[in-house]
Amino acid sequence: MYRTHTCGELRIENAGQTVTLAGWVQRTRKLGGMTFIDLRDRYGITQLVVDDSAAAELKETADSLGREYVIQATGTVVERQSKNPKIPTGDIEIGLTGINVLNKAQTPPFTIEDVSDGGEELRARYRYLDLRRNPLRKALELRHRLAHEVRNYLDGKGFLEIETPYLIKSTPEGARDFVVPSRMNPGQFYALPQSPQTFKQLLMVAGYDRYFQIVRCFRDEDLRADRQPEFTQIDCEMSFVEQEDVLDTFEGMMRTLFRNVLNVEIPDPLPRMSWYDAMDNYGSDKPDIRFGMKIHEITGKVQGKGFSVFDSVEYVGAISVDGAAEYTRKQIDELTEWVKRPQVGAKGLVYIKYNADGSFKSSVDKFYTPEELKAVADYMGSKPGDLILVLCGSRRKTQTMLGVLRIEMGNRLGLRDPHNFAPLWIVDFPLLEWDDETQRFYAMHHPFTAPKPEHLDLFYSDRKEDLEKVCANAYDFVLNGTELGGGSIRIHEAEVQQRMFEVLGISREDAEYKFGFIINAFKFGAPPHGGLAFGFDRVCALFGGQETIRDYIAFPKNNQGRDVMIDSPSYIDQEQMDELFLASTAKKDNE
Repeated sequence: MYRTHTCGELRIENAGQTVTLAGWVQRTRKLGGMTFIDLRDRYGITQLVVDDSAAAELKETADSLGREYVIQATGTVVERQSKNPKIPTGDIEIGLTGINVLNKAQTPPFTIEDVSDGGEELRARYRYLDLRRNPLRKALELRHRLAHEVRNYLDGKGFLEIETPYLIKSTPEGARDFVVPSRMNPGQFYALPQSPQTFKQLLMVAGYDRYFQIVRCFRDEDLRADRQPEFTQIDCEMSFVEQEDVLDTFEGMMRTLFRNVLNVEIPDPLPRMSWYDAMDNYGSDKPDIRFGMKIHEITGKVQGKGFSVFDSVEYVGAISVDGAAEYTRKQIDELTEWVKRPQVGAKGLVYIKYNADGSFKSSVDKFYTPEELKAVADYMGSKPGDLILVLCGSRRKTQTMLGVLRIEMGNRLGLRDPHNFAPLWIVDFPLLEWDDETQRFYAMHHPFTAPKPEHLDLFYSDRKEDLEKVCANAYDFVLNGTELGGGSIRIHEAEVQQRMFEVLGISREDAEYKFGFIINAFKFGAPPHGGLAFGFDRVCALFGGQETIRDYIAFPKNNQGRDVMIDSPSYIDQEQMDELFLASTAKKDNE
């Protein structure tokens, strides 16, 4: 072995021992006739010392060391005169008797420190160097520990970890698929799975009544901080269960993760909220309930007063921001421009200041008396010093815009502490979403989600109004404004599944072509079943107190879906193109 101990292992109890360490040179310092070397590995940092009485060859080697040199160092553990309480090994140092340079290193393009001087793009290009930094090391250690706890918990509940295929059939009904050409089947393509949905249902048909997999999935969609083209799910399915069984099992899993990994206790049982209440009160189906600022509908309070903007719309909603009446006109103008951004989509913003002295000032003073404004404030539970922000339009669109504004105000006021956790279940989703542009229904979750049993009569109705009332037997696990997981009780009867395809406008021929294997499987005795999948990368990030998932993935892609470290995606040789029977009109950069 190159080492007897790691760089994070030695303590004062080891004083007097002769040890050998190996790792990377973090930094070197000269003080008088002594040379100090900070040696780093995955486990920590240990200070090495070459004193004035050391052999000339040892001094020469120590003086030649550069940042990130890989070395082997032998010496005796001694108590430090000037201790460093900031690191676990800060009570000791190694008086060196030998240094063996295992590999020299070029000066890295950025500092390998907790706070680096390298920009995001530069660090992505040298990701293997970025991964040497403590924040990323801790992130990947957290990911490992969470995966370990997940496997232990599910194994204890009788789940089997079963792998499903990566090369499958394209069944586009959600995000775009990544497709893979087949050399052995000219002109035909595999798709990479967006999730193992159909396979886990087939495993239930096969009798494997408790399945899980920590599995890689792929979606060709626009990227953001919590989205990558390849991501990881904790994918699970259970047979002979109802919704309560699934929620109880995976609420227990999340409670175990919080307790064992973060030493945090979450409520037992977790709160539940219907999708309709979430949208009405928070403007989001993934509400952050760590702070109040609920949405209030004030349509009836403000219409009929001569303000045409409010009088001409379906819905007027508002949030009350604690202590924000002191906002200046400049701040409110900036906020007005902010809500007009495409990401929010509002045409404007109305404000009502409930001043500390009990007076009112608003952008609609011309149309509303102070008494009328106070009636709105009283209805919303506002108090002197608060700022009321108002948007209007169609009901759901306005609620969504208010939800985005609510989160923004929560960020600005410091109400979203990443180390304060408020999980809940969202239940009773609509089964279907109507799209005016295409004049058809889409599945709110996916085509295999079962309707609530009590809504089956509505599900078989031909009336659009009835179908819009059908609730799904579905549920999402939400934490701090992020959907961490979601699932449903599945359709297990061929007749109900065929009706779902019919409602979604999928012909029998298309359904047979895309999903014939699962439709046929249901004919051979499919058990009632359901499950869910957690976004494992998101779980890791939120447990680590971050919103972006990139630091919790060893080799992530950038916002353009590129791996700039290996320069991928890239062109392939014409010979490979010919083997795959592909023609390309794209031109290489050098052509």
